[in-house]
Amino acid sequence: MNQHTINITPDQFASDVLVGQARAREAITRSLGSNRLHHAYLFAGPEGTGKKVAALALAEAINGVSNLTDLGELGWSKKSNWLNHPDIHVFIPVPSTVSFSDVQQRIAILSEDPYSIVDFGHMPDLNSQERSKNRKAFYPLSYYEKDIRPAAFLTPNEGKRTVIIITQIETMRKEVTNAFLKLLEEPPDEVMFILTTDQPDALLPTIISRCQVIPFTPVAPEDIEQNLVDRHGFDVGNAKYLSKVCGGNYAMTRFYDLDSLKSQREGIVSFLRAAYSVDAIKVVETAEGWHKDLNNDATIDLLNQMEILLRDILLYRHTGQSTGIINVDQIDVIKKFSEGLAKARIPEMVNEIADVKRHMVYNVNARLLFIVLALRFARLMRGMDVIVDAQSSWKHFPQLTD
Repeated sequence: MNQHTINITPDQFASDVLVGQARAREAITRSLGSNRLHHAYLFAGPEGTGKKVAALALAEAINGVSNLTDLGELGWSKKSNWLNHPDIHVFIPVPSTVSFSDVQQRIAILSEDPYSIVDFGHMPDLNSQERSKNRKAFYPLSYYEKDIRPAAFLTPNEGKRTVIIITQIETMRKEVTNAFLKLLEEPPDEVMFILTTDQPDALLPTIISRCQVIPFTPVAPEDIEQNLVDRHGFDVGNAKYLSKVCGGNYAMTRFYDLDSLKSQREGIVSFLRAAYSVDAIKVVETAEGWHKDLNNDATIDLLNQMEILLRDILLYRHTGQSTGIINVDQIDVIKKFSEGLAKARIPEMVNEIADVKRHMVYNVNARLLFIVLALRFARLMRGMDVIVDAQSSWKHFPQLTD
């Protein structure tokens, strides 16, 4: 396999695109300059943290394309970007029924903005930002045999390597994973796989062991805020708010509707009041509404908002000032909550929210989670211990024990 070095600094790698990820940049550029490129890389970390951006930038750098990374004299390809390079192939999970043109349109969008949300799960319809629907996508065997595997056996046309980028590899069907594993074990000459995953724990250890794993972490709020202001012209206040709400998912920040977020915040305030007063009807109505109207990602966004509001209340309770408050436009609400929840065990309430978010990854019924959350909040808001310990939260529903 032909080797070649590309000596660039971490700051040069995808310098005008990739947000944060200093350690990932360091690992990638060290590999580029080592003359020991691995045949398979696995970029692993939470959603929206720049894994696709880095994968595309690495594919370009290997094949001499000066685009996402300014390679200067090291750039030798005449291609303007990865999309029109014959040796770079990008694959995304697909629904059971989908047109070839739809897939290609989504991939093309990434060439304009590699942080764009193009996967079918988050964006069922490119012409709508409706977030109440989920469209399951995966890698079926037919897709692998017809498109992915043949691409891996193509001889490089213009570049040094045939680069196969497979995003969200955790969505591969079992039979596809087994077939792909054989390809990883005995890869064709001059091919490189760049895989991304949001859920590395869902992958077979044998897949992970055959890759050089590069971890990606949630993007720091200050990095998100700065990029929203400097690159996208966001108002500083809105940028700060979004940087906290997104939970380190930079890709989602430009997808948000600020008006909708702030409208949801009113629902959160109502939910907290209902939990405190143990208003069962209101709690159930709110939980059912959120379960009906929001998909998993939007639900996690709402939980992030709830956590931020609670942290604001805690901060105001300790300082009595608005300095550092994220929801500064809700300072009157925050003051009232702070006064009324003087005994509230807010750090424990925040931990309860984190637990709900962990369950959301596994598609647990959000309606039940919110009801349980309200029951636990009712105690914690009064400074009392929860009746059911964290390891036995199912006991909130006695009928399940019959």
